[in-house]
Amino acid sequence: MEFDYYRSNENTPTNTSTNSQSLLASGWRPFHREFDWEFVWQLLCSDTQELTQKSLNLASNIADTLGRNNYTWWANLLNIASDNTRYEVDKFWNYITPDPLNPDYRYKEILSTETPIVQFVSRNSIPIDYVLQRLQETTVLRVLNLLDRPDIITQYYLERDFYYPVEKFVNWERLEVIHTVYAYWSKYDIWLQINPYDRGRRQYTLMAKNLAPLINKATYDLAVMLSGYQSRVGKLYSQFPIRSFPEDIQSFTDTVQQAILSSKQLAVLVHGEPGTGKTVWTQAVAKEILVPLGYVIFILDHDAIANFVPPIYLERVCIIINEADNLAQNRASEVAQYSNKTEHILSLLDGTLYQSVIDDDGIQMQQRLVILMTCNTTERLDPAMLRKGRVDLMCEFTQRFV
Repeated sequence: MEFDYYRSNENTPTNTSTNSQSLLASGWRPFHREFDWEFVWQLLCSDTQELTQKSLNLASNIADTLGRNNYTWWANLLNIASDNTRYEVDKFWNYITPDPLNPDYRYKEILSTETPIVQFVSRNSIPIDYVLQRLQETTVLRVLNLLDRPDIITQYYLERDFYYPVEKFVNWERLEVIHTVYAYWSKYDIWLQINPYDRGRRQYTLMAKNLAPLINKATYDLAVMLSGYQSRVGKLYSQFPIRSFPEDIQSFTDTVQQAILSSKQLAVLVHGEPGTGKTVWTQAVAKEILVPLGYVIFILDHDAIANFVPPIYLERVCIIINEADNLAQNRASEVAQYSNKTEHILSLLDGTLYQSVIDDDGIQMQQRLVILMTCNTTERLDPAMLRKGRVDLMCEFTQRFV
């Protein structure tokens, strides 16, 4: 994904005067560059020839203006305020004064989203991309809420810099954005870039040396359900607490909890007849153990599992797969040969699906992964799933719970 990293006039609207008035009317103010002796001294030491040449050019231009013989002296004096002379003076002033703060695009950790997310969803398509984009949008907006009011907000438009008084800032939705807006938080060393699109849509891009702590806070207690047209982003609900399960299940839950705390990647499989509480147990473990540890919960149905890859900007991910015996079926059977779901689940368990290629850009987290799976019987599972190193813990649920 490409960002408008450099100032340009390609997106400048045709009705420029109206947009300028709109900026001023909505609270934006022209940014005036301040003289800095230390900056001038650095120019004098490091770029003496260029500084001297520009100074002589400006002096020559003013001398030519004042020395015209075909005009009276007062006309020459007034001509100093002309557009041409003002342009030369402004160009020299911009050279000897420091530029407004701009994003450091060397920052490797970048998280971007368009908002609002718009995509057609039907009963015939599993909107995995749509839901994951919604999750990313939610994460970025939550990070902005955590950051609160920035130290500076600027906008470059028609070769002029504008700033928005931060004491008047209310929220990002109410901020007038015509070209490209930059905001900076010195406490966290984080930049925000806002690019406007048509119909009121925008792109928010966060850039920092270390976004992980804020992302972890922003994604706390988030859960994602990928199940056909009912897919959604929200919070996890658990109907039964862990203490309501039989004692042997509670003991197994303690073992699972210790393994979660000590393992970077863990796969748990519980099996038993329908009605023994397998599904509600996975929700209870996710709600009471994984959510407090900062895990983002993904509940995947049969169609979603075939195309799901954990988002790389999340540090802790839990995947819940119900009825795994209908998904990871023995590949020797005729039914499994018409589906790639078995291979996909195996690659998730191995970590080979999403760890084999590392992107140079964006956020690269040392991801912790917990997979909770349920099935009625292990007989239909592919033997490769039950090999050592893929499923770490197993338990059979025998008592009727529901």
